[in-house]
Amino acid sequence: MIIIDSPSNNAYFNIATEEFLLTKFPQEDILLFYVNAPSIIIGKFQNTLAEINLDYVNTKGIKVVRRMSGGGAVYHDLGNLNFSFHTLLGDKDFTDFATFTEPVVSLLNKLDVPAKLEGRNDLLVEGKKFSGNAKLVKSGKMIQHGTILINSEMEILADALKVNPLKFIDKAVKSNRSRVTKLINYLPKNTTTDTFKKLFIAEIKTQNDEAKVYNLSDQDIAEINKLVEEKYETWDWNFGFSPAYNFKKANKVPAGFIEIHLDVHKGHIAHIKIFGDFFASKPIEELEQKLIGAKHEENAIRTILQDNNITDYFGKVSLEEILAIFK
Repeated sequence: MIIIDSPSNNAYFNIATEEFLLTKFPQEDILLFYVNAPSIIIGKFQNTLAEINLDYVNTKGIKVVRRMSGGGAVYHDLGNLNFSFHTLLGDKDFTDFATFTEPVVSLLNKLDVPAKLEGRNDLLVEGKKFSGNAKLVKSGKMIQHGTILINSEMEILADALKVNPLKFIDKAVKSNRSRVTKLINYLPKNTTTDTFKKLFIAEIKTQNDEAKVYNLSDQDIAEINKLVEEKYETWDWNFGFSPAYNFKKANKVPAGFIEIHLDVHKGHIAHIKIFGDFFASKPIEELEQKLIGAKHEENAIRTILQDNNITDYFGKVSLEEILAIFK
């Protein structure tokens, strides 16, 4: 087994590394460790906007990254250790999560933490989740990756993933918000993400005599950064890849009540209808037509609204008041 400890805390880089390693080591067993600065990792089949508190995420500078695997959205920060096992699929049971979570459970049990695998893919301690796991098959290999909440900022986790469920109607996979806990409350005093990672690596080495550490080369890093630029930091992948959805939101502003209904396909507005009791000198249908085809994204909508005199369509309103209804 090859053990790789990512040198980066950039979520774009680390999620891209998982895909890069499929071509770098097409036959070998791999265990990748990485720690991300504050970020939300979205499941492949999720509607990104329906999983995140967009205003909060933007204000806090939290990265949003779609991963290759399915499952729900998770929050990462420097108090969260992530591990990713890569192995040839062969005749392995895709539904077996126990094999690759066993080293985590074994290590924690040695530290007198009563951890165990429960349900399909969650690791729990005293009934609370501290690790979620997801899987995928790609290029003949199976990847199982998971999180370990060691000392994450739980308040930010809650706020970043808090979204109004009434705004979106879609068939995308929804996250299951389980009761969660962080392991710092159970681990030996002064345990950090880094010290726990070292213990994890030592545990793997005791179970696999042939395990060896590989450091990413400058060429590896350059290729990963190319994948980041072309895919993992793009709006098309992280937001535009979302399944089709309907969005609706209403707000009362001084000019009147305004309600917006959107049909969104591949991240772009396919149909829009604006309702309300506002007074306008121009037909609202004109503005609706100008918004069709735009990204359902603040800057794209802002540009269109700035290019038009929105008071012609809504009366005395501000740009920010109208933008807020699209979010």
